[in-house]
Amino acid sequence: MQIGVLFSGQGAQKPGMGVDFLGDPLFYQLVKEASEVTGLDIETIMKGEKGELDYTKYVQPALVTVSYGIYRMLERDLNLPVAGMVGLSLGEYAALMAAKALDFKSGMALLADRAQYMQEDADRVPTTLAAIVEPKMEVVMDCVAKSADVHFANYNSPAQVVLGGPKDDLEQVVNEITARKAAKKAVVLKVSGAFHTPFFNGARKKMEERLKTVNFNSPVVTVLSNTTVEPFERDEIADILARQLAVPTHFGEDLAYLIDHQNIDTTLEIGPGKTLTRFAKQVDRKLNRYRISSLADYQTFVKEVFDGTQG
Repeated sequence: MQIGVLFSGQGAQKPGMGVDFLGDPLFYQLVKEASEVTGLDIETIMKGEKGELDYTKYVQPALVTVSYGIYRMLERDLNLPVAGMVGLSLGEYAALMAAKALDFKSGMALLADRAQYMQEDADRVPTTLAAIVEPKMEVVMDCVAKSADVHFANYNSPAQVVLGGPKDDLEQVVNEITARKAAKKAVVLKVSGAFHTPFFNGARKKMEERLKTVNFNSPVVTVLSNTTVEPFERDEIADILARQLAVPTHFGEDLAYLIDHQNIDTTLEIGPGKTLTRFAKQVDRKLNRYRISSLADYQTFVKEVFDGTQG
């Protein structure tokens, strides 16, 4: 077994995420540390009882804390044969922390600022995203080219791309895609910003300065960049993380790289939801696919690994 670990990105969050792990001392300690570093009540945000998870500035630190906390538990409990990692957008931070390229506390402080910068851009110009399922790419590209303010934001898998822009402009493009039957489905999402498009160049510039204050190490395991579709190298991490905010992600190509170059045969999605597992199936149906979003998932996975691969 060679595992590619997949870390959830923004959009996967849901009220109650990670709450069932709080009884684990290691996980609880990480939540406490994240709260101290960011000045946020991470446990309350995880519960999401008052709409906290509707805001980028709260989602990002909380989601990464949950994903990283689960991974640290796995490290403690299992000797996982991890061949590589990739996170979708925000999930890259969890991956870099898990690969020891970024210290948890400094990483959480950085994330709190990143989330604030992105919230400011999201509030300045209202934008959103649209998912295009099973696109006819040449036609979709033609539709996008007709609008100055709609851009490709995510290349998630062979079966899904995401577009971003102002809602009215985006709806026009989506309507044309639908009229031209250029996708199985094209739908505007309930998302608070056109992430990974030029609308976030303001946040990108602020991150360029902020990242100058952060020390990175060489990853101890291969982590793929959504931006370059190449493994992160220590001296390039800061530059790439700044660029990442305003250019498209390439999750599907990252996963194909892990298959071709790291010989992964199994994926393990960590964090709420199952979106990345679905993308993995679309990239290569032969992959063994696991996911951990709850304590029950965790316990099942640990039992399967011990019983199935560790005797």
